[in-house]
Amino acid sequence: MRKMSDLPRDLTEEVLCRLPVTYLRAARFTCKKWNTLSKNRSFTMKHIREAKAAAKKKHKKEFQVVMMLEYKVYLFSVNLISPSIQRIGELISLDVADRISISQVYHCDGLLLCITNDINSRLVVWNPYCGQTRWIQPLKSYHRWDRYALGYDSCRSHKILRFIDNYDEIRGETRLIREFEIFDLKSNSWKVVDVTPDWDIEFYHRGLSLKGNTYWFAQEKLQVPCGTVVSDIADFLLCFDFTRERFGPRLPLPSHCFIEDTVTLSSVRGKQLAVLFQRWNTLEMKIWVTTKIEPNVVSWSKFLVVDMKPLTGFQFDINAGSFFLDKKKKVVVVVDKNRVVDKNRYKSTRNIAYIIGKRGYFRKVDLGEITDATCYPLVCSYVPSSVQIKQASTQGNHNTP
Repeated sequence: MRKMSDLPRDLTEEVLCRLPVTYLRAARFTCKKWNTLSKNRSFTMKHIREAKAAAKKKHKKEFQVVMMLEYKVYLFSVNLISPSIQRIGELISLDVADRISISQVYHCDGLLLCITNDINSRLVVWNPYCGQTRWIQPLKSYHRWDRYALGYDSCRSHKILRFIDNYDEIRGETRLIREFEIFDLKSNSWKVVDVTPDWDIEFYHRGLSLKGNTYWFAQEKLQVPCGTVVSDIADFLLCFDFTRERFGPRLPLPSHCFIEDTVTLSSVRGKQLAVLFQRWNTLEMKIWVTTKIEPNVVSWSKFLVVDMKPLTGFQFDINAGSFFLDKKKKVVVVVDKNRVVDKNRYKSTRNIAYIIGKRGYFRKVDLGEITDATCYPLVCSYVPSSVQIKQASTQGNHNTP
């Protein structure tokens, strides 16, 4: 009897091309031949074409997103006509196993930058589609208050920005830690960048990668005595240009927010940037989308304004509240936790996707039980890609966890 591993290459490709991305890991365990073939660039490009053609043939109005729930990363299929949000499967490669917990995830160009939920954080760049991973060793060490960004320059060379600008207690003393570093996956090296920021980016404000660069919601750095209460700070959009390897000028936001407000960024099909504002007192939610976006210029168009008080009755968490939207359907999906009253206090028990549209349209999709109160659900757009991760030389130690 002929074994599956003995099938001709063209027939093997036809079999593997019919598998969803979340099943490729199991196929790679079948035999060395399938493992090698499934990671081949020509195969991955064919697999992507086949998947797009199949979706179009079935007239499915679906797209995919990546979600981090309970420190694990999943691929979801979203249909906003039904509507439904269905888990396709957990994204696991040959190297990233169940024992790895993920605390942060960033998407750029089909690659995911994952930060592990360890005492000493570790970084891994991951292409779930190709099953490739690359662990990134620090120049000296990582820090619990690190911010990260994944992007690429004009030559499509992928890079990681790591920075910290925080006071922390060191040996009983409160000291300022200021470090800005760039890791180049092509040259397998770290570079120290000289930055003296006159701005602040809160730890919970995640950067958004768009067209190779990364954008943050930032605020004016205030020099005020410790303990001073400040309720209003100048805010703006800030870009890190991975080609020039520097931060750009302050870019105007379409609306001003106060410290207690919820503000979060998202992308629209990888071409536009969207920003969500929600007032802490009125619960009004406004979403704007860029009509033009570059490191040194931005313009905005209003997308949606919704009074969330009669729909949820609470403010989306400033630590969570990540979202994505569909421009044609004028619908936004915010991923957060629920709020239930328990002994006159709000308590969260489930991860929820809130689907919000015009004229009071509102739906909720249950994403599962909360098992760790410190883990906030996160969502980011995802487009399968055949981008190959540049591996470190065998002489270095940058590719080991």
